[in-house]
Amino acid sequence: MTEFSSYHSQPIAASDAQAPLRVHVERVVREYFATLGDELPTDLYDLILREIELPLLTVTLEQTRGNQTKCAQILGLNRGTLRKKLKTYHLMS
Repeated sequence: MTEFSSYHSQPIAASDAQAPLRVHVERVVREYFATLGDELPTDLYDLILREIELPLLTVTLEQTRGNQTKCAQILGLNRGTLRKKLKTYHLMS
């Protein structure tokens, strides 16, 4: 199965930059299926969540300058859950 991390979507055009996130996700998922051809992926839901979660955590931590309390608030997670996820992705210092 082709991994999303090895899949490179087309750059976002300036006119698409204001489109809702779901539009971008839909485009990437459609392109992903197109690259697979007749091959059917397995565990696609988990694959997509794993691919989205790491950059979501990383960028939110950057925006809060590493403040885990603010990061957890922004993400709508409790701090313990955030810390568990940070450990999973080796983002704890």
